Amino acid sequence: MTNFQQILQMGQQVQARMSELQTELGNRTVTGSAGGGMVTATADGRGKIREIKIDPSVVGGDIEMLEDLVVAAVAAAQERAQQAYEEELKKVAGGLPLPFQLPNLP
Repeated sequence: MTNFQQILQMGQQVQARMSELQTELGNRTVTGSAGGGMVTATADGRGKIREIKIDPSVVGGDIEMLEDLVVAAVAAAQERAQQAYEEELKKVAGGLPLPFQLPNLP
């Protein structure tokens, strides 16, 4: 019975840490870029895009290229945010086997 109580307590600790982690990741920022830095996208640690910056020299040119660069920059920022989330989740789990797969960020 003691082992079961310890497992429950450990689960509650992991759940509390997961809640803290969500808050921490919401405050963290990651940046992805495309076109040699001509377009950058900044996301929070949960993957929500917070800012897009476009070098003025790009705007006078090909709109299709600009659109492709924005998509590439956003994808890079979201990928880095997902990696940060997975790294932090592994720390929280402390080597425990997780019975679920890591969720993909929106």
